[in-house]
Amino acid sequence: MKNKFPPESVCIDTYLKRYQTVSPEISEEECLFVKSHLSVIELKKNACYIHAGEIQQSMGFICSGLIRAFYLDQTGEEITMGFMKENEYVTHYSSFSEQRPSKYTFQCLEACQIILLPYEKMMEGMNTYKNLERYARVFKESVSDLQQNRIESLLYENAEQRYLNFVEKHAELFNRISLTHLASYLGLGRQSLSRIRKKITTK
Repeated sequence: MKNKFPPESVCIDTYLKRYQTVSPEISEEECLFVKSHLSVIELKKNACYIHAGEIQQSMGFICSGLIRAFYLDQTGEEITMGFMKENEYVTHYSSFSEQRPSKYTFQCLEACQIILLPYEKMMEGMNTYKNLERYARVFKESVSDLQQNRIESLLYENAEQRYLNFVEKHAELFNRISLTHLASYLGLGRQSLSRIRKKITTK
């Protein structure tokens, strides 16, 4: 059965509106530069957008679908680092920005439609247009904030707090990811997560 993704034109328009929201002063010329270098790909459920060890050649933006980022620890266990849904970027930014191999694998938990902007064109736009440079800077700051929030969550919140915060902030994801992946993201075993959920429901 073929996935019912929106037309590519709709996907691209949604992406460009994000630029305009973050940087309202962006010009038509700047938008046209970005638009002229975009492409759209479709991936099936369980396919990998990026494998660990690969260099991400294009910045990805999810139009439809859900992706999980994970790595393998020393025992070979998959450790989930994050989830990216529609209207969010999918990247290991520190590796992408320096064109180094990614430390993470990005796996589609659902069929995905992803917009791609090549690294070279992204850099060209940043070096040529001030508003594209500003957009990239704002994006980098948002990535740093997300990373800092995750580190502080693991350091200062107990397991129940991390679970409740996830449910509050990402309610739309709760029925789209498995408990195994959620437990891994929260730094818990599957059984520990089940005990927490049972405790909360019996309160």
